[in-house]
Formats: sequence, C-alpha cells, structure tokens
Amino acid sequence: MKHFHLLAVLLSALLSSCDLTLLPEDKISPEIFFGSGEELELWTNQFYTILDGADAAAGQSADDNVSRSMGAVISGTRSAADESGWTWTRLRAINYCLQNINNCEDETAKTKYTAVCYFFRACFYFQKVQRYGDVPWYDQVLKSTDDALLYKIRDDRGFVMDKVMEDLDNAVALFSSLPSEKSISRVTKWTALAFKSRAALYEGTFRKYHGLPDADKYLTLAASAAEDFIDNSGYALYANGSEPYRDLFCSNDAQSVEVVLARLYNFTDLNISHSVQFNISNNQQGFTRRYMNHYLMKDGTKFTDRNGYETMTYLEETADRDPRMAQTVLCPGYIQKGNTDVSPNTLLAMTGYQPIKFVADASQGGSSKGYVDWPLFRAAEIYLNYAEAKAELGDISQGDIDKSVNKIRKRAKMPDLDLAAANANIDPFLSTCYPNIDKSNATNRGVILEIRRERTVEMVLEGQRQWDMFRWHEGAQLVNKTNKYFGCYIPCPGLYDMTGNGNPDVEIYEIAPTSNLSVKKKIGSDIFLSNGTNGYVTAWPSIEYSWDEKRDYLWPLPSSEIILSNNVLTQNPEW
Repeated sequence: MKHFHLLAVLLSALLSSCDLTLLPEDKISPEIFFGSGEELELWTNQFYTILDGADAAAGQSADDNVSRSMGAVISGTRSAADESGWTWTRLRAINYCLQNINNCEDETAKTKYTAVCYFFRACFYFQKVQRYGDVPWYDQVLKSTDDALLYKIRDDRGFVMDKVMEDLDNAVALFSSLPSEKSISRVTKWTALAFKSRAALYEGTFRKYHGLPDADKYLTLAASAAEDFIDNSGYALYANGSEPYRDLFCSNDAQSVEVVLARLYNFTDLNISHSVQFNISNNQQGFTRRYMNHYLMKDGTKFTDRNGYETMTYLEETADRDPRMAQTVLCPGYIQKGNTDVSPNTLLAMTGYQPIKFVADASQGGSSKGYVDWPLFRAAEIYLNYAEAKAELGDISQGDIDKSVNKIRKRAKMPDLDLAAANANIDPFLSTCYPNIDKSNATNRGVILEIRRERTVEMVLEGQRQWDMFRWHEGAQLVNKTNKYFGCYIPCPGLYDMTGNGNPDVEIYEIAPTSNLSVKKKIGSDIFLSNGTNGYVTAWPSIEYSWDEKRDYLWPLPSSEIILSNNVLTQNPEW
C-alpha cells in the first residue's frame, strides 16, 4: 500500500470482544497485544514518523539555498525557554515493544520487528546526539518509581553513539537471518546499513573537525557499512531516460532501483500529500551563487577557473555546465513536466536561481497537493558516504573513487574524478567554501574537497546540507555575516533575455518601467542588488544573521526539563 499505516485504527480492530476481563479494553496491554506479526507491524508503524517528511527536509535553508523562511538555526531563534525537541515518547514506545515482543509466537515476525525496533532506536538516539550532544541513554521502559533512572545525568555522546552502532549491528544481524528483502516503504537490512554509514560518517567527521577523540573509529565503521551496501545490496543508480537525475526526484512512485527507503504519498486516493513544489515558489526558495559555483563545466574543468566568472550573467553562467544543473535549477530551455512551452526564469526566487528538483507537473503546485514520493535513503548517498569516509581516513584509492563517486558522475554524464589530479590541484574556490578543512591536517585534502563538491551538487535539497556543515565545523558559512546570500549577476537596469531565444522576458528598472513585459522588477523593492543599481541579486539584504562558534552547533536543553531534573541535567555551552 502506498502509505504508512496509521496506528490510530488498531484499537477498534483488536479490542472489540464483549468478553469481560480484568484487562482494560480501551487501552493496549502487553498481555493481549504483541501476539502476532500483524500487531507488531501496527505498533511499529508509528516509528516511521521519526524520519523527516518531505516538507521539513526540502525546506531546510543553509548556505546553498535560502527562502522567506530561514529556520531557527540560521535566524538565531532557538531558545531554552521553548525548545521542543527534548521528547521521549517514541523511545518509550520502542522500548515497550522490545520489552514485550516475546509474546509473539511467530519467530520470523519476532525477529523482523525486533530488528525494526533496534533500527528506530538507533535513529531516535542519533537525532538526539545531533541535536544535543550528550543525552541520557535508556534501553528500558521507565516506571514512576525509577528515581535513579528518571534523574540520571546525560551520558557521553560517545557512549550513546556506540549504542547506536550496536543497535544497528543487531538490526543487520537479525535481518540477515531472514530471507533477503527489499522494500521501498519498510526498513530492511539495507536500510540499516545505509543508515549506519550516514550516522557513523556524521560522528566520525564531527569528531575529527571539532577536535574530539575516536574519529577514525567511526569513519572506519562508516566505510565498512557503506562498502557492504555497495558490494552486496544490489541497489544501483537510476539511469533511465535522457534526464535520469531530474526524473528520479519528480517521479510519483519512488524508483526502487536506487531508493532504499521512501516516504510515500498519495493525494488522489488517500489525501496523503506534501507542499514541496508549492513551497519552492511560495517561499521564493532560491539557490545561492556560492552553490551554483560548485557545478563544474560539462568537460570537467572548473567554472571558477574561467576568466570573469564572477560577473557572468545568467545566460552565460548556465551554459555548458554539469548536466545536473539544468535538472536541478531553472535554466534556459526549462520545460515543466506536462508542458510543451519553455518556462523563463522570472527571478521569482530570492536569489534568482529557482529550484526545479522535486518539481513535477502543474497539478502538484498547490499547497498540500504534492504526491511525489520522498527518498529517505538512496544509493548515491551511500556511495558518497563511502568515498568521504575513506578519504578522511587517508587511505582512499582510485578504485574506491571508481566504485563510488565516478558511478555518480557517469550517471550525470560527467568525466571521472581523478584522485591524483584532485590532490595535486586543490581548488581555491572550494577551499574558501570549507576553510576549516585546512586546519584538519588531512591527507587527501584535494579529493576531500572534490567529494564535498559532488555531495553538494548531488544531494541538494535532500535535508542533509545543514548537518553536513555542522559536522565539517563550517557553521559560520551558513550565515550572511560570513557570506552574503548572493544570486544572479545583473550588470545594470534593462531588459533581459532569460531563455536564450533573443527576446527579453524580464525588465529590471530603477525608477519607472519602459516596456510592456509582463514581468518587471523594481530595484530596491522587488529585487535587491549588491551594489545598489547593479551587482548580485541579494536575499535578506537588510538582516544580518550571525553564528556563535561556542554555542550554535548544539541546541539548548529546555529550561523546564533542567528544573524538573533538580538540575541533574546540565545545559549546553553558552545557552
């Protein structure tokens, strides 16, 4: 079925008997539940909400894209007074299931759903570590009399992440004891390996770039999990059609050849939908020039090596680039799915660079009208996780690049990445994007930067960028105090051809328009340029967002929880 089942229906189906017992019939009791695979499936369905939906992931602002809704991280509005992420309901449900799963006499179902529980407990705690660092670890259901546990201190993030790895290993082992399975909407062994590569890479690189011990331990785990996935899962990159990258993200049904796990949507029959396509236009979401400059030329040379690249106009800078650019950004010649006419860039986006990734036909353009499935894990990410972990460990080979990054480049119709050439010719533009890499004393610095380029281009808008910048210790690069949110370059007021057909589509004027064009932008009200009447289209020109290196990589614990713990819980630095 093309959706995750809803837990809300289970009581009416299970507790309809008129037999009088001492067990409450309006509540789930372990004595009468967890007895079958069907009941375990119903219970564990609720765990899938731990994973982000489409709107939360695609709408995340970072240094690569901005919108009218910048989010609490960049806008600096996180607060200990109203922090809402310190919730434990889902963990209790997971541990409750593990505590009572032996009620099930179906050994196959018990094995499968024990693995599912381990997977989601790992997800739950990984997200808590990302957000708060040290957190209390619980692997049992707490009772009101468990004072020692209720008032325990925060466990070290290393201890918790070791438990996350242990849970994922248990999940993989249990799934491996069952017949091999793939599922686009259900957790499997391959989902667990994919997630292990993501979580271990995050922890390993966070430790490396934030000066914490044991970085290599987690990087080794990340590389091993990713390699197991690459070598044995059977997943590959979706490569059908002339624009496989674009089609992968605007396909109504997730492409199971590459997508390991997806959140499925069905607006027509089930009214399960998202607003990704609507939010791109309604929130004026736009890519930054900093992001656009990551794209190579289609021959593999660097765009930022070209003379005068800084002041190239929209038509000039989008010519002859990595084909993924035109499958991600509204470029000259763009035709929306279901249409036959070219759609010009009307500079609707705050930066002038409008996303088309995840944009399907016009019927999905309304609020809560989207039903393109959302990929939660896909093979390309695991390839990139493998390459990055190996490079950060300092033992990457050309063979490692060929089995990971170069598969992605082949799908994109781009030349291969050469390891020796990347290390011999470190890109100065990328070095300015990731300045803290110079402080890591990393070997393979050039190839690490090129892998970051590939990750930036390949995974844009998939909800990982902000976390990538956190783990690389590049939080300051997210805010416009460090890097202005620049977009398209506009040399002067005038008429601009945005399709390349020789006819103007947009007028940009200073005082009064001079044309009958339907799209006209007034400088200083409709559009803001970095030099007043010329320069880069600039988002948020009047607000400066800043970054606190001692505070902003973690969230605050809620003040109320610290008080309730009798101050056993401690606050994160500077909050």
